[in-house]
Amino acid sequence: MEFKKEALYAKSHEWVIFDGDEATIGISDYAQSELGDLVFVNLPEEGDEVEVGESFADVESVKAVSDIYSPVTGVVAEINEELLDAPEKINEDAFGAWFIKVKDITDKAELISAEEYEAFCESEE
Repeated sequence: MEFKKEALYAKSHEWVIFDGDEATIGISDYAQSELGDLVFVNLPEEGDEVEVGESFADVESVKAVSDIYSPVTGVVAEINEELLDAPEKINEDAFGAWFIKVKDITDKAELISAEEYEAFCESEE
């Protein structure tokens, strides 16, 4: 299981990497492994607003449909359109397969470090 040191994590299993005033968001390696093989992803549109703790996307696996929650409040600057045609990329590389990039960030969830998130995942099992 991969826990990237440069990422911060939400306890709802999303990762976020801040680059200046923009945030790149995806789901953790732990989350994709728990979900199983992903077969569909539903993403917001560029320009949509996202809010801390609110669902901005959903993924469908062979097991279930799961909501993806935003760790920040802001405006969707970009979506990873590649995932719409190839959701399995999330299973192959949870960090390479980011979902959205958010700009105009006005709020952030309580985020934890890679080490704290790894310990949190271990406590979930």
